[in-house]
Amino acid sequence: MTNPRQVAFIALRDVHKGAYTDVALDRALHKANLSDIDRRLVTELLYGSVRRQRTLDFIIDQLATKKSHQQPKELRTILHLGLYQLRYQERIPASAAVNTTVELAKDNGFAGLTGFVNGLLRQYIRSDEASPDWLNLPENPVERLGILHSFPDWIINVWLEQLGLAQTEKLCEWMNQTPTIDLRINPLRTSIEEVEAALKSAGILARRIPNLRQALRLIGNTGSIQQLPGFKEGWWVVQDASAQLVGHLLDPQPGEVIVDACAAPGGKTTHIAELIKDRGTVWACDRTTSRLRKLKENAQRLNLHSIQICTGDSRNLPQFYNAADRVLLDAPCSGLGTLHRHADARWRQTPESVQELSTLQQELLAHTSKFVKAGGVLVYATCTLHPAENEDVITQFLTENTDWQIEPPSPNSPDSCYTTPQGWLKVWPHNQDMDGFFMVRLRKTNVSE
Repeated sequence: MTNPRQVAFIALRDVHKGAYTDVALDRALHKANLSDIDRRLVTELLYGSVRRQRTLDFIIDQLATKKSHQQPKELRTILHLGLYQLRYQERIPASAAVNTTVELAKDNGFAGLTGFVNGLLRQYIRSDEASPDWLNLPENPVERLGILHSFPDWIINVWLEQLGLAQTEKLCEWMNQTPTIDLRINPLRTSIEEVEAALKSAGILARRIPNLRQALRLIGNTGSIQQLPGFKEGWWVVQDASAQLVGHLLDPQPGEVIVDACAAPGGKTTHIAELIKDRGTVWACDRTTSRLRKLKENAQRLNLHSIQICTGDSRNLPQFYNAADRVLLDAPCSGLGTLHRHADARWRQTPESVQELSTLQQELLAHTSKFVKAGGVLVYATCTLHPAENEDVITQFLTENTDWQIEPPSPNSPDSCYTTPQGWLKVWPHNQDMDGFFMVRLRKTNVSE
């Protein structure tokens, strides 16, 4: 296949059938023969169409006699691709978006409906030219934001309760951006200056991130990550800036025993090993063998030797009881802080799945806290912005375990500017321009009240 829009159609069709976006994209690109520019176009069309699904369906509902869910499934997929280009891709001429979408319909079994496709897309253009506010949005603020920015109502409600209307809208806008790529420099192999120079000589722009001495953010198109200078040499690993804050909050020291309780795929594990200068023992625990394989590969590439692998569920690893100086519980979560990266997550998660995750998080925290020696530290972290998975989990744990207390980061820590009055950290993406995260450091005092 050499037509990028046909490749995007095949991938989007798979997502609409239930595939994960990244898996569908990899599969479709693997079968195609495309230039780098066309591969980027496929990625943008696929991720954008999945993110904007609710808005695109609403537009179809406004313009067509039959509602979006009544359209033939593959025709709906084709209309999404066409409307996404018209509404969100300023660099693509409207005529090209219309003509290529009509061709998609013709090539994929809808030759008899090309007139309908052409008419609907041109009707969209006319409506948009007449008035940018032509969409008949509901007055209810939750529905209006949900349709305009393409989120389910329940997620809008979760954010509204914490942020209010204006801030929620800014967060929605941020979550629909194309994500950036951040690198974490491996100080045991190189320096940030050396990586900057190597990237610059390869024509790659990068900038430093405030408060994070190991972080670089790539700017613009980079091509394949594996081909960037320093990848093979283990000079750096891809890790979002807010995820890098977690290792600093844990503040591991050389010679310590540290347990990373939900370690795969290992970004935070390898950061811990770097922070202890690869002197000590970092136990990387996870119940998924295949995901631990990725961790091993990264540790080898970064030339880290302090990491030990433990396959198993951290709710049942008694060998670690009272054995660790520090524990990191980077808990499985709904990922509401990383919805820009995981395009389909906003449609997969539900209030019910969040409740199940909250129960799992409480169980994991209860068990992994037993790994910590008296006077030791546990850091609880998630990449979600839902209080049921964050504040509520910690509040319940502290109520039931009076020998633990919150320990805010020190004033000179990279984390201090994200600290709340309660002592935990909350990173809001639209304010800090990095993934949404919650994290808290807990100290085991061993003195029950």
